[in-house]
Amino acid sequence: MPNPRLTGLGSGLFCAAVMTLLGFLDELLFGASLTAYGVLFVPVSLLTALWVRRGDLLTAPVVVPIAFAVGLVPVAESGDGGLGGRLMGIVTALATEAGWLYGGTLVAGSTVIVRRIRLMRRRAAAARNRPPA
Repeated sequence: MPNPRLTGLGSGLFCAAVMTLLGFLDELLFGASLTAYGVLFVPVSLLTALWVRRGDLLTAPVVVPIAFAVGLVPVAESGDGGLGGRLMGIVTALATEAGWLYGGTLVAGSTVIVRRIRLMRRRAAAARNRPPA
């Protein structure tokens, strides 16, 4: 398993790029199925939360919903084909697929909290084992 450590910006770019790519693949393979897009969003959220570096842990739950919205561009229905129709399709998809959005954000947030607790316990153990100065 790769173990990259992404910065806050890097995790946002990673998540947005993967979700956009998955949006195009979803459109190509499944005919723009919003359910398939939502199912694919949850593991990407988990990977983003796992791969962000320790100093930027709090950015993962913030960038994940933004990446969900960015990746919806190829998947959302465009209506009449204009910019207004595309924007209305994105807003409608955000409203109807809010469960997947909340679920992926919850996965990222929970993962970040667990990682943060483990980091604080490790630091406390290291401080206790340090010899007095």
